Amino acid sequence: MREQLPGSRTAPVDLEWPSIRDREAPLGAHVGLLVAVSLMALPLAVAVLISFGTRATLTSLSELSLETAARNYHDVLFRYDMGRYMLNSFLMSIVVVAGKLVVSLLAALAIVYYRFPFKNAVFAVVLVTLMLPVPVRIVPLFQLVADLGWANTFFALTIPYLASATTVFLLRQHFLSIPPSLVEAAKLDGVGPLRFLVFVLLPMSKGMLAGVSVIMFIYSWNQYLWPLLIVNDQSMQVSQVGIRLLRGVVESGDVSWPLVMAGSIVTLVPPLFVLIACRKPLLETFGVQ
Repeated sequence: MREQLPGSRTAPVDLEWPSIRDREAPLGAHVGLLVAVSLMALPLAVAVLISFGTRATLTSLSELSLETAARNYHDVLFRYDMGRYMLNSFLMSIVVVAGKLVVSLLAALAIVYYRFPFKNAVFAVVLVTLMLPVPVRIVPLFQLVADLGWANTFFALTIPYLASATTVFLLRQHFLSIPPSLVEAAKLDGVGPLRFLVFVLLPMSKGMLAGVSVIMFIYSWNQYLWPLLIVNDQSMQVSQVGIRLLRGVVESGDVSWPLVMAGSIVTLVPPLFVLIACRKPLLETFGVQ
């Protein structure tokens, strides 16, 4: 907005309105956010308290001790192999993230910058796969993996997750926002598709790739049903199945809930660390500045 000063013909003054971030939120908003955060953190706090005890039902805080907590977490990680399960989940997530990025980048590159028959129909088919629920796909996928002889192998944990319609869609939308002049300049300079991808698209997509990688890492880390079905060797299981195995630990005729809660807490740490480390690119992926 511009305001003309009295007695002046060409002396406009810019009036800058304060942005939403510059405005001070009312006290009620702070109280509401505090209550919401407290309610969401309550289950986590209860899990931490139970993991510090010797039984699930706490009658007083005096039952909690650091010595008991250290014993619970040590037993979970080493005696009941949660450390091995977490390592399997980490390796699985890293391979899935790297593989998905490669496949999705090449697919998005072809859909945006190549001309071929029925290109829009192909992209529509890719999007339709998002509508297929996991139970519909899991039986034929299990049969396919079993026929290939991959059951109970690391291939079965990773290969089925390498194709991602969501990642292809996000990268396609991002590539469409890149100025066409860069593409024309690359063609005039004789830059091939792969060089254009590596030296132009990837540097301009660092934020998007980081945000997508965080989403894919957490998605892979939280897999439960497919590893439970396809892997019979307990030493190859992942962290989410490991939590289920902890429920089989019985003490005094009851489930050892302190061990289960300790396993849940240590399983939460890696994705939480990834979220904190990559918070900014993740918010940029969803358009939050």
